[in-house]
Amino acid sequence: MSIAMDRLRAALDGAGSAFWLRDARAPAALLAGTPGLPTDGEGLARIDLRIEAGCIAAIAPAGSAPDGPSLDGGQVWPGLVDGHTHIDKGHIWPRMPNPDGTFGGAIGAVMADRGANWSVDDMRARADFALRAAYAHGTVALRTHLDSYMPHAPNAWAMFRALRDDWAGRITLQASSIAPLDRFAGEEGAELADIVADSGGVLGMVTRLSGGIHDEMPADFQPMLDRFFALAEDRGLALDLHVDESGETGARALREIAATALRRGFKRPIQCGHCCALSLQPDAFAEETIRLCAEAGIAIIVLPMCNMYLQDRVPGRTPRWRGVTLVHEMRAAGITVSVASDNTRDPFYAYGDLDMVEVFRAATRILHLDHPFGDWPRAAAATPAGAMGLPDHGMIRPGAAADLILFRARVMTELLSRPQADRIVLRAGRVLSAELPDWRELDPVLTSG
Repeated sequence: MSIAMDRLRAALDGAGSAFWLRDARAPAALLAGTPGLPTDGEGLARIDLRIEAGCIAAIAPAGSAPDGPSLDGGQVWPGLVDGHTHIDKGHIWPRMPNPDGTFGGAIGAVMADRGANWSVDDMRARADFALRAAYAHGTVALRTHLDSYMPHAPNAWAMFRALRDDWAGRITLQASSIAPLDRFAGEEGAELADIVADSGGVLGMVTRLSGGIHDEMPADFQPMLDRFFALAEDRGLALDLHVDESGETGARALREIAATALRRGFKRPIQCGHCCALSLQPDAFAEETIRLCAEAGIAIIVLPMCNMYLQDRVPGRTPRWRGVTLVHEMRAAGITVSVASDNTRDPFYAYGDLDMVEVFRAATRILHLDHPFGDWPRAAAATPAGAMGLPDHGMIRPGAAADLILFRARVMTELLSRPQADRIVLRAGRVLSAELPDWRELDPVLTSG
Protein backbone atom coordinates (compact mmCIF):
# COMPACT_ATOMS: atom_id res chain seq x y z
CA MET A 1 0.00 0.00 0.00
CA SER A 2 1.40 3.41 -0.97
CA ILE A 3 1.70 6.19 1.60
CA ALA A 4 -1.04 8.17 -0.14
CA MET A 5 -3.41 5.19 -0.10
CA ASP A 6 -2.52 4.47 3.53
CA ARG A 7 -3.60 8.00 4.37
CA LEU A 8 -6.81 7.63 2.39
CA ARG A 9 -7.58 4.34 4.12
CA ALA A 10 -7.09 5.98 7.52
CA ALA A 11 -9.31 8.90 6.52
CA LEU A 12 -12.03 6.54 5.34
CA ASP A 13 -11.79 4.49 8.53
CA GLY A 14 -12.43 7.65 10.53
CA ALA A 15 -15.14 9.09 8.29
CA GLY A 16 -18.13 7.47 9.95
CA SER A 17 -21.26 6.32 8.16
CA ALA A 18 -21.99 9.57 6.29
CA PHE A 19 -19.29 11.39 4.35
CA TRP A 20 -18.22 12.82 1.01
CA LEU A 21 -15.57 11.06 -1.06
CA ARG A 22 -14.07 14.01 -2.89
CA ASP A 23 -12.20 14.63 -6.12
CA ALA A 24 -12.57 11.27 -7.85
CA ARG A 25 -12.54 10.33 -11.52
CA ALA A 26 -14.97 7.68 -12.73
CA PRO A 27 -15.74 6.21 -16.17
CA ALA A 28 -18.89 8.05 -17.25
CA ALA A 29 -20.11 4.76 -18.74
CA LEU A 30 -20.32 3.41 -15.17
CA LEU A 31 -22.22 6.40 -13.73
CA ALA A 32 -26.00 6.61 -13.62
CA GLY A 33 -28.19 9.58 -12.77
CA THR A 34 -25.60 12.17 -13.82
CA PRO A 35 -26.89 13.77 -17.04
CA GLY A 36 -24.65 16.43 -18.54
CA LEU A 37 -21.64 15.71 -16.35
CA PRO A 38 -18.53 16.77 -18.34
CA THR A 39 -15.93 14.14 -19.26
CA ASP A 40 -12.36 14.19 -20.47
CA GLY A 41 -10.94 12.59 -23.61
CA GLU A 42 -10.91 9.15 -21.97
CA GLY A 43 -14.54 9.30 -20.92
CA LEU A 44 -13.73 10.02 -17.26
CA ALA A 45 -15.89 12.36 -15.21
CA ARG A 46 -14.56 14.19 -12.17
CA ILE A 47 -16.96 13.77 -9.26
CA ASP A 48 -17.66 13.92 -5.55
CA LEU A 49 -19.61 11.00 -4.04
CA ARG A 50 -21.86 11.26 -1.02
CA ILE A 51 -22.04 8.03 0.99
CA GLU A 52 -24.65 7.52 3.70
CA ALA A 53 -25.59 4.37 5.61
CA GLY A 54 -23.65 2.15 3.23
CA CYS A 55 -25.21 3.52 0.05
CA ILE A 56 -24.40 6.15 -2.55
CA ALA A 57 -26.58 9.11 -1.64
CA ALA A 58 -25.48 11.56 -4.34
CA ILE A 59 -23.09 12.08 -7.25
CA ALA A 60 -21.99 15.67 -7.77
CA PRO A 61 -19.41 17.50 -9.89
CA ALA A 62 -15.97 17.61 -8.26
CA GLY A 63 -15.66 20.63 -6.00
CA SER A 64 -19.22 20.38 -4.71
CA ALA A 65 -18.41 18.68 -1.41
CA PRO A 66 -17.38 20.86 1.56
CA ASP A 67 -15.21 18.20 3.21
CA GLY A 68 -14.39 14.52 3.36
CA PRO A 69 -11.62 12.14 2.30
CA SER A 70 -10.10 13.05 -1.07
CA LEU A 71 -9.02 10.71 -3.86
CA ASP A 72 -6.82 13.49 -5.21
CA GLY A 73 -8.08 12.87 -8.74
CA GLY A 74 -7.76 9.08 -8.49
CA GLN A 75 -10.31 6.77 -10.04
CA VAL A 76 -13.36 5.14 -8.48
CA TRP A 77 -15.08 2.15 -10.09
CA PRO A 78 -18.05 0.07 -8.96
CA GLY A 79 -17.43 -3.42 -7.66
CA LEU A 80 -16.69 -5.62 -10.69
CA VAL A 81 -18.61 -8.60 -12.08
CA ASP A 82 -16.97 -11.82 -13.28
CA GLY A 83 -19.49 -13.54 -15.54
CA HIS A 84 -17.61 -16.70 -16.56
CA THR A 85 -15.36 -18.70 -14.21
CA HIS A 86 -14.68 -22.31 -13.20
CA ILE A 87 -14.09 -22.31 -9.45
CA ASP A 88 -14.69 -26.08 -9.14
CA LYS A 89 -11.57 -26.61 -11.30
CA GLY A 90 -9.54 -23.81 -9.79
CA HIS A 91 -6.00 -24.22 -8.42
CA ILE A 92 -5.47 -27.88 -9.30
CA TRP A 93 -2.41 -27.07 -11.45
CA PRO A 94 0.16 -28.02 -8.73
CA ARG A 95 -1.15 -31.57 -8.61
CA MET A 96 -2.40 -31.89 -12.23
CA PRO A 97 -0.59 -29.65 -14.73
CA ASN A 98 -1.39 -29.62 -18.44
CA PRO A 99 1.36 -31.69 -20.09
CA ASP A 100 1.60 -29.58 -23.25
CA GLY A 101 -0.59 -26.51 -22.67
CA THR A 102 -3.07 -27.50 -25.38
CA PHE A 103 -6.86 -27.67 -25.24
CA GLY A 104 -6.79 -31.46 -25.59
CA GLY A 105 -4.17 -31.71 -22.86
CA ALA A 106 -6.38 -29.62 -20.58
CA ILE A 107 -9.39 -31.87 -21.10
CA GLY A 108 -7.41 -35.00 -20.30
CA ALA A 109 -5.78 -33.51 -17.21
CA VAL A 110 -9.05 -32.22 -15.77
CA MET A 111 -10.81 -35.52 -16.38
CA ALA A 112 -8.03 -37.37 -14.56
CA ASP A 113 -8.07 -35.01 -11.59
CA ARG A 114 -11.86 -34.94 -11.37
CA GLY A 115 -12.06 -38.71 -11.25
CA ALA A 116 -9.36 -39.02 -8.62
CA ASN A 117 -9.81 -36.03 -6.34
CA TRP A 118 -13.02 -33.99 -6.65
CA SER A 119 -14.79 -34.74 -3.42
CA VAL A 120 -17.19 -32.15 -2.04
CA ASP A 121 -14.57 -31.07 0.50
CA ASP A 122 -11.85 -30.77 -2.13
CA MET A 123 -13.98 -28.68 -4.49
CA ARG A 124 -15.30 -26.48 -1.73
CA ALA A 125 -11.86 -25.72 -0.26
CA ARG A 126 -10.48 -24.66 -3.64
CA ALA A 127 -13.61 -22.73 -4.61
CA ASP A 128 -13.68 -20.87 -1.31
CA PHE A 129 -10.01 -19.93 -1.74
CA ALA A 130 -10.80 -18.57 -5.20
CA LEU A 131 -13.74 -16.54 -3.90
CA ARG A 132 -11.66 -15.04 -1.10
CA ALA A 133 -9.23 -13.80 -3.73
CA ALA A 134 -12.04 -12.39 -5.90
CA TYR A 135 -13.59 -10.69 -2.86
CA ALA A 136 -10.34 -9.05 -1.82
CA HIS A 137 -9.81 -7.81 -5.39
CA GLY A 138 -13.24 -6.13 -5.42
CA THR A 139 -15.56 -8.57 -7.22
CA VAL A 140 -19.21 -8.32 -6.17
CA ALA A 141 -20.84 -10.95 -8.40
CA LEU A 142 -19.57 -14.09 -10.11
CA ARG A 143 -20.93 -16.91 -12.27
CA THR A 144 -19.14 -20.22 -12.21
CA HIS A 145 -19.55 -23.20 -14.51
CA LEU A 146 -19.70 -26.56 -12.76
CA ASP A 147 -18.58 -29.78 -14.42
CA SER A 148 -21.89 -31.66 -14.54
CA TYR A 149 -21.44 -35.33 -15.34
CA MET A 150 -23.24 -38.20 -13.69
CA PRO A 151 -22.58 -39.39 -11.05
CA HIS A 152 -20.41 -36.37 -10.17
CA ALA A 153 -23.01 -33.61 -10.78
CA PRO A 154 -25.08 -33.96 -7.57
CA ASN A 155 -21.96 -33.45 -5.44
CA ALA A 156 -20.81 -30.45 -7.49
CA TRP A 157 -24.17 -28.72 -7.21
CA ALA A 158 -24.55 -29.55 -3.50
CA MET A 159 -21.13 -27.96 -2.96
CA PHE A 160 -22.22 -24.88 -4.88
CA ARG A 161 -25.49 -24.45 -3.00
CA ALA A 162 -23.66 -24.51 0.33
CA LEU A 163 -21.01 -22.12 -0.97
CA ARG A 164 -23.66 -19.72 -2.28
CA ASP A 165 -25.29 -19.61 1.15
CA ASP A 166 -21.95 -19.04 2.88
CA TRP A 167 -21.06 -16.17 0.55
CA ALA A 168 -24.44 -14.43 0.57
CA GLY A 169 -23.95 -10.74 1.28
CA ARG A 170 -20.33 -10.80 0.08
CA ILE A 171 -20.38 -12.07 -3.51
CA THR A 172 -23.58 -12.78 -5.45
CA LEU A 173 -22.99 -16.27 -6.85
CA GLN A 174 -24.57 -17.99 -9.84
CA ALA A 175 -23.78 -21.34 -11.42
CA SER A 176 -24.20 -22.94 -14.83
CA SER A 177 -23.76 -26.56 -15.78
CA ILE A 178 -21.05 -27.54 -18.25
CA ALA A 179 -20.94 -30.86 -20.09
CA PRO A 180 -20.60 -31.86 -23.74
CA LEU A 181 -23.79 -31.47 -25.75
CA ASP A 182 -24.35 -35.21 -26.21
CA ARG A 183 -24.63 -35.63 -22.43
CA PHE A 184 -28.03 -33.95 -22.67
CA ALA A 185 -29.41 -36.25 -25.36
CA GLY A 186 -30.86 -38.99 -23.17
CA GLU A 187 -32.19 -39.56 -19.67
CA GLU A 188 -29.00 -38.18 -18.17
CA GLY A 189 -29.77 -34.83 -19.80
CA ALA A 190 -33.14 -34.56 -18.09
CA GLU A 191 -31.57 -35.53 -14.78
CA LEU A 192 -28.87 -32.88 -15.18
CA ALA A 193 -31.41 -30.23 -16.16
CA ASP A 194 -33.50 -31.06 -13.08
CA ILE A 195 -30.46 -30.64 -10.81
CA VAL A 196 -29.77 -27.25 -12.38
CA ALA A 197 -33.38 -26.14 -12.03
CA ASP A 198 -33.65 -27.35 -8.43
CA SER A 199 -30.46 -25.41 -7.62
CA GLY A 200 -31.62 -22.14 -9.17
CA GLY A 201 -28.93 -22.44 -11.84
CA VAL A 202 -28.40 -21.76 -15.53
CA LEU A 203 -28.36 -24.58 -18.08
CA GLY A 204 -25.02 -24.75 -19.84
CA MET A 205 -23.14 -27.05 -22.18
CA VAL A 206 -20.15 -27.25 -24.51
CA THR A 207 -20.82 -27.38 -28.24
CA ARG A 208 -18.33 -30.23 -28.69
CA LEU A 209 -19.15 -33.86 -28.05
CA SER A 210 -17.68 -36.16 -25.39
CA GLY A 211 -14.07 -36.99 -26.13
CA GLY A 212 -13.82 -34.44 -28.92
CA ILE A 213 -12.75 -30.87 -29.51
CA HIS A 214 -14.47 -27.92 -31.17
CA ASP A 215 -13.91 -28.82 -34.83
CA GLU A 216 -16.50 -30.09 -37.34
CA MET A 217 -20.13 -30.10 -36.28
CA PRO A 218 -21.49 -33.67 -36.10
CA ALA A 219 -24.34 -34.72 -38.37
CA ASP A 220 -26.77 -34.99 -35.44
CA PHE A 221 -25.80 -31.64 -33.92
CA GLN A 222 -29.14 -29.94 -34.63
CA PRO A 223 -31.38 -32.60 -33.02
CA MET A 224 -29.16 -32.57 -29.93
CA LEU A 225 -29.26 -28.77 -29.85
CA ASP A 226 -33.07 -28.75 -30.08
CA ARG A 227 -33.22 -31.30 -27.27
CA PHE A 228 -31.01 -29.04 -25.15
CA PHE A 229 -33.23 -26.00 -25.82
CA ALA A 230 -36.32 -28.05 -24.96
CA LEU A 231 -34.83 -29.05 -21.60
CA ALA A 232 -34.35 -25.36 -20.80
CA GLU A 233 -37.79 -24.35 -22.08
CA ASP A 234 -39.55 -27.01 -20.02
CA ARG A 235 -37.87 -25.69 -16.84
CA GLY A 236 -37.75 -21.96 -17.60
CA LEU A 237 -33.95 -21.90 -17.56
CA ALA A 238 -31.55 -19.38 -19.05
CA LEU A 239 -28.62 -20.69 -21.12
CA ASP A 240 -24.87 -20.20 -20.87
CA LEU A 241 -22.87 -22.00 -23.55
CA HIS A 242 -19.21 -22.71 -24.35
CA VAL A 243 -19.07 -22.23 -28.11
CA ASP A 244 -16.51 -22.87 -30.89
CA GLU A 245 -13.45 -22.66 -28.63
CA SER A 246 -10.91 -23.50 -31.30
CA GLY A 247 -9.18 -22.33 -34.45
CA GLU A 248 -11.08 -24.81 -36.61
CA THR A 249 -13.26 -23.21 -39.29
CA GLY A 250 -15.56 -26.22 -39.10
CA ALA A 251 -16.59 -25.03 -35.62
CA ARG A 252 -19.73 -23.12 -36.59
CA ALA A 253 -22.09 -23.76 -33.69
CA LEU A 254 -22.67 -20.09 -32.81
CA ARG A 255 -24.69 -19.47 -35.96
CA GLU A 256 -26.85 -22.55 -35.33
CA ILE A 257 -27.48 -21.55 -31.72
CA ALA A 258 -28.71 -18.12 -32.79
CA ALA A 259 -30.84 -19.57 -35.59
CA THR A 260 -32.33 -22.16 -33.23
CA ALA A 261 -33.18 -19.52 -30.61
CA LEU A 262 -34.96 -17.46 -33.27
CA ARG A 263 -36.81 -20.42 -34.78
CA ARG A 264 -38.01 -21.62 -31.39
CA GLY A 265 -38.82 -18.14 -30.09
CA PHE A 266 -36.67 -18.82 -27.02
CA LYS A 267 -37.47 -16.19 -24.38
CA ARG A 268 -34.89 -16.70 -21.66
CA PRO A 269 -31.43 -15.05 -21.67
CA ILE A 270 -28.62 -16.71 -23.63
CA GLN A 271 -24.94 -16.06 -23.06
CA CYS A 272 -22.28 -17.58 -25.31
CA GLY A 273 -18.64 -17.70 -24.32
CA HIS A 274 -15.40 -17.97 -26.31
CA CYS A 275 -16.66 -18.13 -29.95
CA CYS A 276 -12.99 -18.07 -31.01
CA ALA A 277 -13.40 -19.74 -34.39
CA LEU A 278 -15.59 -16.91 -35.68
CA SER A 279 -12.53 -14.72 -36.18
CA LEU A 280 -11.20 -17.19 -38.78
CA GLN A 281 -14.42 -17.58 -40.76
CA PRO A 282 -15.06 -15.97 -44.17
CA ASP A 283 -16.41 -12.44 -43.81
CA ALA A 284 -19.85 -13.27 -45.20
CA PHE A 285 -20.36 -16.14 -42.73
CA ALA A 286 -19.11 -14.08 -39.80
CA GLU A 287 -21.41 -11.19 -40.71
CA GLU A 288 -24.42 -13.48 -40.97
CA THR A 289 -23.62 -15.12 -37.64
CA ILE A 290 -23.28 -11.74 -35.93
CA ARG A 291 -26.56 -10.55 -37.44
CA LEU A 292 -28.39 -13.62 -36.16
CA CYS A 293 -26.86 -13.28 -32.69
CA ALA A 294 -27.94 -9.65 -32.52
CA GLU A 295 -31.46 -10.56 -33.62
CA ALA A 296 -31.65 -13.36 -31.04
CA GLY A 297 -30.39 -11.07 -28.26
CA ILE A 298 -27.46 -13.33 -27.43
CA ALA A 299 -24.89 -11.89 -25.03
CA ILE A 300 -21.24 -12.70 -25.75
CA ILE A 301 -18.60 -13.13 -23.07
CA VAL A 302 -14.91 -13.18 -23.99
CA LEU A 303 -12.12 -14.85 -22.03
CA PRO A 304 -8.99 -13.22 -23.46
CA MET A 305 -6.36 -14.47 -21.03
CA CYS A 306 -7.33 -18.15 -21.22
CA ASN A 307 -7.85 -18.15 -24.97
CA MET A 308 -4.55 -16.40 -25.65
CA TYR A 309 -2.97 -19.18 -23.57
CA LEU A 310 -4.76 -22.14 -25.18
CA GLN A 311 -5.43 -21.29 -28.79
CA ASP A 312 -3.01 -21.93 -31.68
CA ARG A 313 -0.57 -23.64 -29.33
CA VAL A 314 1.79 -26.00 -31.14
CA PRO A 315 5.06 -27.12 -29.49
CA GLY A 316 8.03 -25.27 -30.93
CA ARG A 317 5.86 -22.95 -33.04
CA THR A 318 4.93 -19.34 -32.34
CA PRO A 319 1.14 -18.78 -32.26
CA ARG A 320 -0.18 -17.00 -35.34
CA TRP A 321 -3.44 -15.57 -34.01
CA ARG A 322 -4.89 -14.19 -30.79
CA GLY A 323 -7.57 -16.82 -30.23
CA VAL A 324 -10.37 -14.34 -29.50
CA THR A 325 -13.60 -13.49 -31.25
CA LEU A 326 -14.87 -10.47 -33.22
CA VAL A 327 -15.75 -8.21 -30.32
CA HIS A 328 -15.72 -4.89 -32.17
CA GLU A 329 -17.90 -6.21 -35.00
CA MET A 330 -20.30 -7.68 -32.44
CA ARG A 331 -20.53 -4.42 -30.51
CA ALA A 332 -21.14 -2.50 -33.74
CA ALA A 333 -24.09 -4.82 -34.41
CA GLY A 334 -25.61 -4.08 -30.99
CA ILE A 335 -24.49 -7.26 -29.22
CA THR A 336 -23.48 -6.90 -25.57
CA VAL A 337 -19.91 -8.07 -24.96
CA SER A 338 -18.35 -8.83 -21.56
CA VAL A 339 -14.89 -9.94 -20.46
CA ALA A 340 -14.22 -12.45 -17.68
CA SER A 341 -11.57 -14.51 -15.90
CA ASP A 342 -12.46 -18.04 -17.04
CA ASN A 343 -10.09 -20.63 -15.56
CA THR A 344 -7.66 -20.02 -12.71
CA ARG A 345 -4.49 -22.06 -12.15
CA ASP A 346 -5.87 -25.22 -13.70
CA PRO A 347 -4.99 -27.18 -16.86
CA PHE A 348 -6.97 -24.76 -19.08
CA TYR A 349 -5.04 -21.73 -17.82
CA ALA A 350 -2.00 -21.97 -15.56
CA TYR A 351 -2.31 -18.46 -14.13
CA GLY A 352 -4.85 -15.92 -12.85
CA ASP A 353 -6.38 -14.92 -9.53
CA LEU A 354 -10.00 -13.93 -10.31
CA ASP A 355 -8.95 -10.28 -10.46
CA MET A 356 -11.24 -8.40 -12.83
CA VAL A 357 -8.83 -5.45 -12.87
CA GLU A 358 -6.23 -7.78 -14.36
CA VAL A 359 -8.82 -9.12 -16.80
CA PHE A 360 -9.79 -5.65 -18.02
CA ARG A 361 -6.15 -4.60 -18.31
CA ALA A 362 -5.31 -7.69 -20.38
CA ALA A 363 -8.48 -7.40 -22.46
CA THR A 364 -7.73 -3.78 -23.33
CA ARG A 365 -4.35 -4.79 -24.76
CA ILE A 366 -5.40 -8.02 -26.45
CA LEU A 367 -8.70 -6.78 -27.91
CA HIS A 368 -7.75 -3.12 -28.49
CA LEU A 369 -10.48 -1.72 -26.24
CA ASP A 370 -8.88 1.72 -26.38
CA HIS A 371 -8.29 4.79 -28.52
CA PRO A 372 -11.03 5.52 -27.61
CA PHE A 373 -11.99 3.56 -24.50
CA GLY A 374 -15.59 4.58 -25.04
CA ASP A 375 -17.89 2.55 -22.83
CA TRP A 376 -15.69 -0.57 -22.76
CA PRO A 377 -15.28 -0.30 -18.95
CA ARG A 378 -18.86 -1.60 -18.81
CA ALA A 379 -17.57 -4.95 -20.11
CA ALA A 380 -16.12 -5.73 -16.66
CA ALA A 381 -19.05 -4.42 -14.65
CA ALA A 382 -22.49 -3.33 -15.88
CA THR A 383 -22.59 -5.51 -19.01
CA PRO A 384 -21.96 -8.88 -17.33
CA ALA A 385 -24.28 -7.79 -14.51
CA GLY A 386 -27.02 -7.25 -17.09
CA ALA A 387 -26.36 -10.62 -18.72
CA MET A 388 -26.63 -12.25 -15.28
CA GLY A 389 -29.89 -10.46 -14.48
CA LEU A 390 -28.32 -8.30 -11.76
CA PRO A 391 -29.38 -4.72 -12.53
CA ASP A 392 -28.23 -3.45 -9.12
CA HIS A 393 -24.61 -4.44 -9.77
CA GLY A 394 -21.83 -2.90 -11.79
CA MET A 395 -22.83 0.77 -11.76
CA ILE A 396 -22.27 3.81 -9.55
CA ARG A 397 -25.73 5.27 -9.03
CA PRO A 398 -27.65 7.03 -6.29
CA GLY A 399 -29.33 4.48 -4.06
CA ALA A 400 -26.92 1.66 -4.92
CA ALA A 401 -24.73 0.02 -2.30
CA ALA A 402 -21.41 1.85 -1.89
CA ASP A 403 -19.46 -1.19 -3.14
CA LEU A 404 -16.55 0.57 -4.80
CA ILE A 405 -12.91 0.20 -5.80
CA LEU A 406 -10.62 3.18 -5.27
CA PHE A 407 -7.41 3.67 -7.23
CA ARG A 408 -4.55 6.13 -6.90
CA ALA A 409 -4.31 6.06 -10.72
CA ARG A 410 -5.85 9.12 -12.37
CA VAL A 411 -5.98 8.37 -16.09
CA MET A 412 -6.40 5.11 -17.97
CA THR A 413 -2.74 4.68 -18.86
CA GLU A 414 -1.93 4.89 -15.14
CA LEU A 415 -4.73 2.49 -14.25
CA LEU A 416 -3.77 -0.08 -16.87
CA SER A 417 0.01 0.11 -16.51
CA ARG A 418 0.24 -1.39 -13.01
CA PRO A 419 -1.53 -4.21 -11.14
CA GLN A 420 -3.14 -1.65 -8.78
CA ALA A 421 -2.10 -3.72 -5.78
CA ASP A 422 -2.67 -0.69 -3.55
CA ARG A 423 -6.36 -0.38 -4.45
CA ILE A 424 -8.87 0.16 -1.65
CA VAL A 425 -12.10 -1.84 -1.77
CA LEU A 426 -15.19 -0.41 -0.10
CA ARG A 427 -18.15 -2.58 0.82
CA ALA A 428 -21.25 -0.70 1.97
CA GLY A 429 -19.06 2.38 2.29
CA ARG A 430 -16.58 0.78 4.69
CA VAL A 431 -12.99 -0.22 3.94
CA LEU A 432 -12.81 -3.94 3.26
CA SER A 433 -10.21 -5.57 5.48
CA ALA A 434 -10.09 -8.85 3.55
CA GLU A 435 -6.64 -9.90 2.36
CA LEU A 436 -5.61 -12.20 -0.46
CA PRO A 437 -5.35 -15.79 0.81
CA ASP A 438 -1.89 -17.34 1.00
CA TRP A 439 -1.17 -20.03 -1.59
CA ARG A 440 0.18 -22.21 1.22
CA GLU A 441 -3.36 -22.68 2.52
CA LEU A 442 -4.00 -24.97 -0.44
CA ASP A 443 -1.02 -27.22 0.21
CA PRO A 444 -2.93 -29.75 2.36
CA VAL A 445 -5.78 -29.85 -0.17
CA LEU A 446 -3.54 -30.35 -3.18
CA THR A 447 -1.45 -33.07 -1.58
CA SER A 448 -4.33 -35.08 -0.09
CA GLY A 449 -7.24 -34.40 -2.47
